[in-house]
Amino acid sequence: MAQLPTDCLHKLWNRDSSLWSAGKYGASATDFLGWVDVANQIEPKLAEIEAFVKDVKQAGFERCVLAGMGGSSLAPLVFQTCIPGHDGLPFSVLDSTDPATVLRIEREGPVEKCLFVIASKSGSTAEPNAFNDYFYAQVKEKKGDRAGENFAAITDPGSPFEAHAKQLGFRKIFLNWPDIGGRYSALSFFGMVPAGILGLDLRAMLQSAQGILKSNSQDTPLQEAPAALLGQELGNYALAGKNKLTFLLPDELGTVGLWMEQLVAESTGKEGRGILPIALEKIAPPNHYGSDRVFAFIHQGGPQHVMLGAMVSDLRDAGHPVIEYQLNRREDIAGAMMHFEIATAIAGAVIEINPFDQPNVQESKDITKKYVHELEVNGSLPPETASWQNGDQAVFGQNGGSLEDCLGQFLASVQLGDYICIQAYLTESPELSSALEEFQAGLRDKFHVAVTNGYGPRFLHSTGQFHKGGPNTGHFIQLTQDDQEDVGLPGKTYTFGQFRNAQARGDRDALIVHERRVARFHLGGEPAKAVAHLNRSFCKP
Repeated sequence: MAQLPTDCLHKLWNRDSSLWSAGKYGASATDFLGWVDVANQIEPKLAEIEAFVKDVKQAGFERCVLAGMGGSSLAPLVFQTCIPGHDGLPFSVLDSTDPATVLRIEREGPVEKCLFVIASKSGSTAEPNAFNDYFYAQVKEKKGDRAGENFAAITDPGSPFEAHAKQLGFRKIFLNWPDIGGRYSALSFFGMVPAGILGLDLRAMLQSAQGILKSNSQDTPLQEAPAALLGQELGNYALAGKNKLTFLLPDELGTVGLWMEQLVAESTGKEGRGILPIALEKIAPPNHYGSDRVFAFIHQGGPQHVMLGAMVSDLRDAGHPVIEYQLNRREDIAGAMMHFEIATAIAGAVIEINPFDQPNVQESKDITKKYVHELEVNGSLPPETASWQNGDQAVFGQNGGSLEDCLGQFLASVQLGDYICIQAYLTESPELSSALEEFQAGLRDKFHVAVTNGYGPRFLHSTGQFHKGGPNTGHFIQLTQDDQEDVGLPGKTYTFGQFRNAQARGDRDALIVHERRVARFHLGGEPAKAVAHLNRSFCKP
């Protein structure tokens, strides 16, 4: 069992790189520790956020769209879906290049009455730039040179997007602290500006986070610091082979798992090591799980807690490690975020990786750029030859006599301790999400291994790092579809659908570069029905 130095919290708060692999990572770790004090740094900025919210309401905006990816969009998604607000604007989060999703967001109301908040730390991420180009063109058709009034930016100082936003006359530009990485940015402008627009109690959220900071201060003995102890515990579990961290959440807190997923996977999944987070998985009896699981039960009491709690007790009684975190109020989600940020940073020290970089995320972006260039030059992606095809369904990278036979052949090498990853480059909908969750549970119960489930390209900015940089134990099922409707990008020769497909191709190539097992299953025009059929025909006895 690895033991942390007794002064690890002192090193964390003082940005001492020796906490991680004896200083091996140097500035690449310490240059991204601004989050440790962000709850205090953002407090004097609340008046600025509140003045902005008052301004946009007085201007008559009827709704808001937050457009971003990864750390720029997941915290706002959690705040929107999990914390009740007062007198906020109707709010949507756009973090997908899926054309049907883009069009749905556009059609939710008149674009000239919509405030668009474009969030991008680097200012060079392709998806937020595409969202901005598309919706700016839509608003400009209605308002001409006044289109910038409908836009705000959240970015780092000196980023390309800061200059672009100034050129377009954006209503407001929030410049974030550059020493805060995306997945640690929930309590910076990236999370708090959307929270303000939603009408949330910003001060209550900060008080919750500040309470966590106090209980894990640099002067707190390690044995009395709950977040640091959790990090040590998670790191030691991972070193012992229990590296599948499963979040058990009531439905009303479900999206908290997506945020946790990004934090843990992108922070720890590198150098062949890491902790694999599993979110949105239906809870099952203890014998459905392998010995590689650790469970995190986050709740706020109530009826769902009683039902879930009984099943969690069964897991604990069966010998599975269970971590419990209780919220006193929904605003304590902010405190939970700070708690797990500290724990994740400390876990990185235990398993000896840099929890603040994401080298393989950039790698996938670079490969995708090559496919985008192909679209720009030729108007289409390079052709692929299916290994199996029937009507509008096809499989690439795995032979077999039917869709389910191909899946069976692909998963034939799954062993205990491995994991299966469902990568859904599909249009998100309640029907499809339900089918994917059933498929996830079906695969888990059939193979008794962990199964993750995520929509692309969202997961590219979260668990995608673990997929390429973590242990080579994954089996990646990439799902694609035919688009019923598509839409072009302004000034480009390709569509959102083609862009999403380029991202899927780039992701698959990056997995192959790292010798990961991956096959693409093209589900045609009715993906929800195809997923449900696969679950019935392949997973059920």
